[in-house]
Amino acid sequence: MSDQISETLQKKIADRLGFYEDLGIRTFYRDRGTPVASVAQQQLETVGVLIHSNVFPSEERTLPKTARKPEVPKPAPTIGQPAPRVSPLPLPVSTAPSLFESIEKVADDTLLKIREDLGDCMRCKLHSTRNKIVFGDGNPKAELVFVGEGPGADEDAQGLPFVGRAGKLLTQMIEAMGLQRKDVYICNVVKCRPPENRQPEEDEVHTCSPFLLRQIDTIAPKVVVCLGATAAKTLLQTNRGISQFRGEWLEFRGRKLLATYHPAYLLRNPPAKSEVWKDLQKVMAVLGLEVKKGKSA
Repeated sequence: MSDQISETLQKKIADRLGFYEDLGIRTFYRDRGTPVASVAQQQLETVGVLIHSNVFPSEERTLPKTARKPEVPKPAPTIGQPAPRVSPLPLPVSTAPSLFESIEKVADDTLLKIREDLGDCMRCKLHSTRNKIVFGDGNPKAELVFVGEGPGADEDAQGLPFVGRAGKLLTQMIEAMGLQRKDVYICNVVKCRPPENRQPEEDEVHTCSPFLLRQIDTIAPKVVVCLGATAAKTLLQTNRGISQFRGEWLEFRGRKLLATYHPAYLLRNPPAKSEVWKDLQKVMAVLGLEVKKGKSA
């Protein structure tokens, strides 16, 4: 008979029903016309699916939990002892090069090429009030280079550096050293005259001074003499007053540099001429020029 259940299946059903009763399942339904054996097998499969789908979880079907790393107990803070201070990460140090460190020497550079690169310069606002660009003047292979601040009215009119009253005094100083203007090279930090002879502003110096640096590198003198604070501060990249290092030998891109007072300052303060003459005597010694005692501008 098709509805007869074997003893083996009866035992399985009895065991399973006991298990279901423990889970709270006590009622089962049979569709009419369905063999008893088929009903029992379907109910076994249905409940088995429910168990596997965790609708009725059991200890036998519980999956193992993911293993966790054992927590290391933190030491209890000592009473009266401050907690250790954690040092903050250091701020990044700027490695940006200074104005002149970022300018490399140009191979086969010449004063003529530098002047051509400067062109009819309109890189800063000084171009709007100038008459002529004052590039520089003198020996392109000079051992001594004088660097001033900027052109004045006479220089702006003629296009040559140091040709006014201060320029005439500088010429006398050069001659007192046993040289001529044609033996040295003279230039300024800025190539255009600042209005009313005011001091060049920072942006103007920053724009124009790379051309000055190329001039110095191309000439490659033994000594650079800065005339006045603006020239000294520009080349040395310092804010120190010129009186703090005037007359001292300093290094600039592998060559000797000395700062002294501007000739225009000497016109206003004649007693300072003796100090400048002492500075120039130091230059003369380096250049191998004969120092004549008592002779000055």
